[in-house]
Amino acid sequence: MKAIVLILLAAIIVSLGSGLFFLTKGEQDSPRLLKALKIRVALSAGLILFLVSSFYFGWIRP
Repeated sequence: MKAIVLILLAAIIVSLGSGLFFLTKGEQDSPRLLKALKIRVALSAGLILFLVSSFYFGWIRP
């Protein structure tokens, strides 16, 4: 479980970094910037769903 959470967090950080790179590169309306944002939002939603379902099924405890 920890490995999955850490991998998702690392992917979110990488997506955040790529979005920052495209933003500072000067192309603020770049499709790559929008794609990085979409990926980050999808990964964050996936992480939240994974954590909630893991708690529901009893795989993790508070």
